[in-house]
Parts: sequence; C-alpha cells; structure tokens
Amino acid sequence: MQTFKTKAFARFAGREGLEDAALCEAVRRAGEGLIDADLGGGVIKQRIARQGGGRSGGFRMIVLFRRGALAFFGYLEHELTTYRLLADEYLSLDAAGIEAARATGAIIEVRCDDQAIQE
Repeated sequence: MQTFKTKAFARFAGREGLEDAALCEAVRRAGEGLIDADLGGGVIKQRIARQGGGRSGGFRMIVLFRRGALAFFGYLEHELTTYRLLADEYLSLDAAGIEAARATGAIIEVRCDDQAIQE
C-alpha cells in the first residue's frame, strides 16, 4: 500500500514529532478494517498516539483511503466536503499522477516496513 502525506501535513507532523511509523500503524489498522470513523467518499478518521501516550489522547487524523492501494494524510484544515473532493482527486491518481505530485513536492511518500522501495 502506498502511503503519502501532504506538504502541509508533513510540516504539522514535524512540529508535533509525529513519526512515519505512527502513520504506517494507522494505515495498517485501517487496512485490517479497524477504522475509527468512516466519513464516506474515501475519507476516514484515524487516531494516532502521541509520543509516550495512547491513541485515545492522541491525534485525530483525516486520511484519504482506498484499502490495499493508497492512503494520503491531510492536515485538519478543511471541511468534510472538501476532503471528499480531495479523496476523489488523490485516490484516482495513476502512477504518473502520483509521480508528478511527488516531483512537485505536493505529496511525500511514507515508507512502511512492508513496502518495497520503488526507485
């Protein structure tokens, strides 16, 4: 499963000390059907533990999610309608679209342990 974070989310994660391993764990749980809230249209909400704490007191993150294929972490600044539109855009990207977004810095790939490095 390819996992990405938007540029705005990457800045937020850096400020909060939110590591990629925590994002990978959230995507792994979602892939197993353990979704905290399904908001429809490819948009889910997942809890991510803060360092030294549990998920219940952690971050509530919006994830644009297609099981077994793609996950994009977005910064919590948009309304649900906007996230559903973003989900339509991001989750319909083909390999060339993903590479173009990556090349411009719009998205940053998150490397999870089970992911083969693609060069």
